[in-house]
Amino acid sequence: MSASTSSPLRLGIAGLGTVGAGVIKLLETNKDLITARAGRALQVVAVSARNRTQDRGVSLEGLRWYDNAIDLAADPEVDVVVELIGGAEGPARALVEAALAAGKAVVTANKALIALHGAALAQSSAANTAPLLYEAAVAGGIPAIKTVREGLAADRLLRIGGILNGTCNYILTVMRETGKDFATVLADAQKLGYAEADPSTDIDGWDAAHKLAILAGLAFGRPVAFESVHVEGIRHIGAADLDFARKLGYRIKLLGLARMGDAGLEARVTPCLVPEDAPIAQVDGVFNAVVAEGAFAGRLMIEGRGAGEGPTATAVTADLIDIARGNTIPVWGVQSATTEVLRACPLSAGKGAFYLRLRVEDRPGVIADITAVLRDCGVSLRSMLQPTPVRNETAPHVPLILVTHQTSEAAMQDAVARIDTLSVVADTPVVIRIETD
Repeated sequence: MSASTSSPLRLGIAGLGTVGAGVIKLLETNKDLITARAGRALQVVAVSARNRTQDRGVSLEGLRWYDNAIDLAADPEVDVVVELIGGAEGPARALVEAALAAGKAVVTANKALIALHGAALAQSSAANTAPLLYEAAVAGGIPAIKTVREGLAADRLLRIGGILNGTCNYILTVMRETGKDFATVLADAQKLGYAEADPSTDIDGWDAAHKLAILAGLAFGRPVAFESVHVEGIRHIGAADLDFARKLGYRIKLLGLARMGDAGLEARVTPCLVPEDAPIAQVDGVFNAVVAEGAFAGRLMIEGRGAGEGPTATAVTADLIDIARGNTIPVWGVQSATTEVLRACPLSAGKGAFYLRLRVEDRPGVIADITAVLRDCGVSLRSMLQPTPVRNETAPHVPLILVTHQTSEAAMQDAVARIDTLSVVADTPVVIRIETD
């Protein structure tokens, strides 16, 4: 990074998929604008990908090609390594570690890498005076990282999170609007390219959890131990739940939430009922939303597309412009040599209100049996919804929807475990948390 600021900032890009090709396209299309804002030209000089012959819709003429991505870190004519391979291990991790060790700046969109190895990478970044920027790792084109790490740098953050996965948000939106079941909507999302062939990372909550761990680390100034984050997905959400939620005045969203509670850091990714008039309830389809709350700044929400070629390439290039300007910030936003991670407290230590859907026998005394369990566990009911039963001798069970007052997670877990053993209850109870704050 010793070159004169009047000379181009030379880039080596590893990974030429949708985002990698998008970065090259953006740098060429907006060349004059980017040069003016960066104070110097941004020039791609080397690339690495698995297939040399694939048509990516961009010109790679005149660029040095490396079959082994790690060789980018050793190229003396590369100032910044752009890692767009993906994955927490393998060549992506090896490349970033090698580039930082060589004192080269790194820009990445790799959420899993930062969430799982951010503590060690931050240490290497500091030791080698090698900036590590990752705006594109969270919420695509939404400037979530800059908002937390820079815009709110003077404030003490109380909570951070939001809708962090567009695939899940799209599925829940379509289920609500059409009444179709989860499997049908997922299959349609895969055909449209909104869900991967193997959608488990998205629908089981792991993608959102990676992003939440990063946001929480920035909000509270220390990397978060990823394994301590509680993670649930949306496979168990039925079309009936979305309909019942609507009748109760709510919508269901997969939320990532991190906040400092009485027991310490609470960090979880779970489906939640949110009031239908809340701003975040209006964020539909493939859109993401990040909500932050500061002691002085109050609450703010930023919304936009969380993935895709254009938004993600824009975020990657914004980091490159910062490096060109010489604007670099510590990985976790604080000037500290500590590598100690922040662990989230057990889920059972939290508190909240809950939605509980049961299928129960349609006979007298059933509700009394269930409410007796809730009473014994110290869980207070706020409301109950009993849809008009459809009489069917071959399926003598009917839905019962319960909404609780605020209670402890531990008490609710105990109550659900006991209710699940009752002979009058069919199927595993569906429990969804309610977020009204």
